[in-house]
Amino acid sequence: MNGRVEGVSKWFYRGLWGILTRRFRVPDRPPALPTRAGEMAESFQPAEGFLRYLKFHFWIYAIAFDLLVFIGWAAVMVFEVWIGLALALPALVLAIVPDIIGYIAIHLRYDTTWYVMTDRSLRIRRGIWIIHETTITFENVQNVNVSQGPLQRWFGIADVLVETAGGGGAEAQQGKQGAGWQASHRGLIEGVADATRIRDLLLARLRTSRTTGLGDETMTTTAGKQWTADHIAVLKDIRDAVRGLTSQTTDGELAG
Repeated sequence: MNGRVEGVSKWFYRGLWGILTRRFRVPDRPPALPTRAGEMAESFQPAEGFLRYLKFHFWIYAIAFDLLVFIGWAAVMVFEVWIGLALALPALVLAIVPDIIGYIAIHLRYDTTWYVMTDRSLRIRRGIWIIHETTITFENVQNVNVSQGPLQRWFGIADVLVETAGGGGAEAQQGKQGAGWQASHRGLIEGVADATRIRDLLLARLRTSRTTGLGDETMTTTAGKQWTADHIAVLKDIRDAVRGLTSQTTDGELAG
């Protein structure tokens, strides 16, 4: 019986998902990132444990809300039976419809969340009605952390927090509190089962990008050299030669 109900719910959701992707132009595929020849792009979604994690929160709030609706309806029945009977159907609708909408919204949130990584950048996309898409270049990344609460640990998932220039400090901690935490200076890869691997991969690509992308190491090495006496002597010779050429040119112009 439970398997049949689950099959019907999946069939209904797939139909709804098809309508959303066609009518509202919701992307049903991962976002694309430009790649160089031979470069691979890795795309992935949150783990299935993240969906169970969202459902756990959903059922807590749904049961609490339905219980309040039932208590309110029961109180009316105690004082006015006829009014209570008249409100039975509206109360049932009020208890069930938000649950259905919330349950579908959880699946839609899960299915529309995508992460794409290349050797140079990370792109995060989420959203249904309003689609949020953020691209982070590894050259600008300042910090990469893994965050895992007790409940996330129970479901086997964790979050990877990516901070770029200007995105650290207390502001980042405040932004982390939102479930859809995303800002121009920060990126959240939420609900993944291999957070440590993703963090290490991001850090490795970050080091590679800083080594080969902007030539920072060459600039640092050049800036660290000291002027020697030989360098100063060569510069003086160049200066004297330039002065000599200038003096000859000026004497020639006066003679002319």
